[in-house]
Amino acid sequence: MTPLNPPICAFLVAASLWASTVLAEAPHDPELREALRAAASDTPSFTDRFDAEVWLTDMSRRLQRQVQDPEERIKILKLVHMEASRVELPPELILAVIETESNFDRYAISVAGAIGLMQIMPFWLNEIGRPNDNLLHIETNLRYGCTILRFYLDKENGDLRRALGRYNGSLGVRKYPNKVINKLSKKWFKG
Repeated sequence: MTPLNPPICAFLVAASLWASTVLAEAPHDPELREALRAAASDTPSFTDRFDAEVWLTDMSRRLQRQVQDPEERIKILKLVHMEASRVELPPELILAVIETESNFDRYAISVAGAIGLMQIMPFWLNEIGRPNDNLLHIETNLRYGCTILRFYLDKENGDLRRALGRYNGSLGVRKYPNKVINKLSKKWFKG
């Protein structure tokens, strides 16, 4: 096994310290806990088949580079559409968040321990009393991620940049919100 060079080791140590600080300071908001608990048992579906097919065809073409398997691509898109619609968020926004968070790697695990497409922190599983939920499952990950983002958007009175900052744990820093909004406007927005 090749040893890591000193700059990489220093980065990993700093990232680990940052992650433990963020987790220690992360407010386990009781309102968000209740929103996640309710979302975990809600199951809506598409309401208009024609609109869904048009959207799926368009978005599938845009996602093809990141997710080559057409079946997995359509599965992800259907679930994104369903979960975003459930919480009244634009599905394209969720696609931009996923691209920024995990680049559509459903098995992604961050240095801070966030899991899956939308990079959900696993402490939420215990917070809402669902320790057996699997955040690597696309359905579960999207359900949690969309619910969390909707909660933060409401908490920030519709201010998308602040909501995205909260979602990423970087409230007040514009880098992450700008990245998501840039991807949204250049790749995912229907226009």
